[in-house]
Amino acid sequence: MAGTIRIIGIDPGLRRTGWGIVDTLGNSLRFVAAGTVRSDDKAQLAARLCQIHDGLAEVLSAHMPHEAAVEATFVNRDAVATLKLGQARGIAMLVPARAGLPVAEYAPNAVKKSVIGVGHGEKRQIHMMVKVLLPKARFDTDDAADAIAIAVCHAHHRQSVTARLALESQP
Repeated sequence: MAGTIRIIGIDPGLRRTGWGIVDTLGNSLRFVAAGTVRSDDKAQLAARLCQIHDGLAEVLSAHMPHEAAVEATFVNRDAVATLKLGQARGIAMLVPARAGLPVAEYAPNAVKKSVIGVGHGEKRQIHMMVKVLLPKARFDTDDAADAIAIAVCHAHHRQSVTARLALESQP
């Protein structure tokens, strides 16, 4: 695929959903934008999911990415929190899918390995490497920094993901 590909990385969360956008051309990456969609923690769950949906839809409309990548959910000890995170993650996958974008998923360890070289690391290591890889990157929250890392991970792996999706879509 020739030309610049714009990728949005999404770090889903019910309180804060981070997003980060990079352009990739060959092996080069360029920071475009990043931010955080926040939901009102005093609102009912359905209203909060709508806030995440509407916020991500605005980001897609403003930046017109070609592909999306979302961090996969991990299971924790709190089943209710895991379920709510899963619902926010569903919105994070739905919005780009409804916009016609291919959506890839990456485990947190895969994102860390792509950005810092190992599958386990601290948030500050990820943030530091995001700044090394993309010196112009600006982010307002940890969630936005993680979203940039997810976009970088997809930029590194998109050729294999794109090839697999193309094979799956053939009759």
